[in-house]
Amino acid sequence: MEITPSASDFAHLSRALMAELEEQPTLQTVAERAVAVVRGCDFASVSLRRRRGRIETTASTSELATACDALQYELQEGPCLEAVWDGDSYLADDIADDDRWPRWGPRVAQLGVGSVLSVQLSTEAGTIGALNLYATKPHAFTSDDVDLALIFTVHATNALNSARLVSGLQTAVHSRHLIGVAQGILMSTYDLTMEQSFELLRRYSSQTNTKLRDVAQQVVNSGSLPQQDDQQDDQQDDPYDEQHDDALRSEDSSSMPPA
Repeated sequence: MEITPSASDFAHLSRALMAELEEQPTLQTVAERAVAVVRGCDFASVSLRRRRGRIETTASTSELATACDALQYELQEGPCLEAVWDGDSYLADDIADDDRWPRWGPRVAQLGVGSVLSVQLSTEAGTIGALNLYATKPHAFTSDDVDLALIFTVHATNALNSARLVSGLQTAVHSRHLIGVAQGILMSTYDLTMEQSFELLRRYSSQTNTKLRDVAQQVVNSGSLPQQDDQQDDQQDDPYDEQHDDALRSEDSSSMPPA
């Protein structure tokens, strides 16, 4: 007889998920705990939304889960993508005979997957991604498993939001310090005022399509402003990067006296 987790069990689970303060460890904990909580699950992964409509696997308990996710992204079909873009959860009891995903299903069945459950990770602000639960045998997930997965994703989303907030604050603090150091270097090298040094960084950031903190890092590393012809666009996929830079520009600009 299976024992359904109690409210106390989920309270302990929530504390365990919230114990990690950074995003990547939290993602990995979410994937690992999902396998423990949902009994029908043999391995799991977490897929997150990125820029330009891209989906990326950010944590996994098995190379097989990662491979199954990658096939979804390659073929542009599968329960994970459906959960991210269209709905709350998608269950495939027998993936080999599920005609919703005629190319992906047979491919992952050949890899040894029997059934799949994907559940959307979302907040009031929008969809973050999806939790993907895989089982080696067909019809592995009961209705109780689906309910548990839905409850689990609520706790997982709260933990991810908290970790992102902490990571974002840490990034912002580091970026402000880095920009301040870069301003000091430019002031000394080019005999600029504080306002002029920030404006130089801001203008260079805009003209080269480079994040403000990355320009600051280059100045700190080289001791001067790099030549624009040598600059490469190495934008990352973190959806919070531009928000951090915009906040830094706004805060720094508002603190400057009129020229």
